[in-house]
Amino acid sequence: MWHQTKITEAFGIQYPIFQGPMGGGFSTIELLAAISNAGGLGSFGAYTLTSEQILETDKEIKLKTDKPYNINLWVSDVDERLKNYPAEKLAQVAALFKPYFDELSIPVPELTVEIPSKFDRQVEVLFQIRPKVFSFIFGIPSAEVLKESRKLGIKTVGAATTVDEALLLEAAGVDAIVAAGFEAGGHRPSFLKPAQDSFTGTFTLIQQLKTKVKTPIIAAGGIIDGKGIASALTLGADAVQLGTAFLTSAESGATQEHKNKLLSNSGEYTVLSKSLTGRLGRMIENRISREVKFETEVLPFPLQTKLMAPLKAAALVQGKTEMISYWSGQNNMNLKNWKAEELMQWLVSETNKILD
Repeated sequence: MWHQTKITEAFGIQYPIFQGPMGGGFSTIELLAAISNAGGLGSFGAYTLTSEQILETDKEIKLKTDKPYNINLWVSDVDERLKNYPAEKLAQVAALFKPYFDELSIPVPELTVEIPSKFDRQVEVLFQIRPKVFSFIFGIPSAEVLKESRKLGIKTVGAATTVDEALLLEAAGVDAIVAAGFEAGGHRPSFLKPAQDSFTGTFTLIQQLKTKVKTPIIAAGGIIDGKGIASALTLGADAVQLGTAFLTSAESGATQEHKNKLLSNSGEYTVLSKSLTGRLGRMIENRISREVKFETEVLPFPLQTKLMAPLKAAALVQGKTEMISYWSGQNNMNLKNWKAEELMQWLVSETNKILD
């Protein structure tokens, strides 16, 4: 049976279908619980949360599901170049974006480069709550963190955009590797080379990784239906991870405007841009992504996020959607605005028709 894989056995789930761990408010407890209760692996992107917020979130998760679930963190949640970042550069970038703020009649926010990492404290809390799965991007946790995860029975999942990254993850002893293809929405989680130098497509990356590593592979990027699931499993993936497909579900934390964009013709046009957060990510093309060219220097992550947050909020209130960046994968032509449980049932049914 297609749904019986190394991943389902090791992770204790019925179907090898993961919900992408969307951070920044897109993950919700309701979405996670719906996917896990339907036999997949629900996820929560927690990289923006404080340790206290993670604790409270986990308490609510456990009230809604007793099935396995995943908590996702960012190993590198503050860019190295933010250290000693020159004030004059900060001022230059702020000036570049000031016309957009002026158009919305709001001030450019006052910014500080003093932004501490949350990761170490978040991991301490993770060991307290003990989710079945701990996934991470933008690097590899220390050997001590991975050892403690194994000791506590927490399965670890790292993300790779290249073969070299996958080899390092395997050497570190992770339980599974996400093959993060070029087509995926959101941030490119590259950690060895710049993201723009790591543009391998999902189906090519699956085959490359299956040749080089023995660790189970989770395919991610451009998969939205049973055909995509069947294709990924046929090429050797042990599971799939869907992000944009679940972003339009009733339970996701995306705004209705975001969902409408994904479900409309405008969702056909996606770009890779650093303009929203300072790190390269795939989103629906908008005015800012067109006008702020790829090679333009923006602020390091997450300082660029803090610059753009009030602009996004004001644009949303004023209906200036051409200034708002909406995350999206490259393949969004057949998305469903269903409840997550219905979407899971459809995915399983469609994959059954193809593979069984």
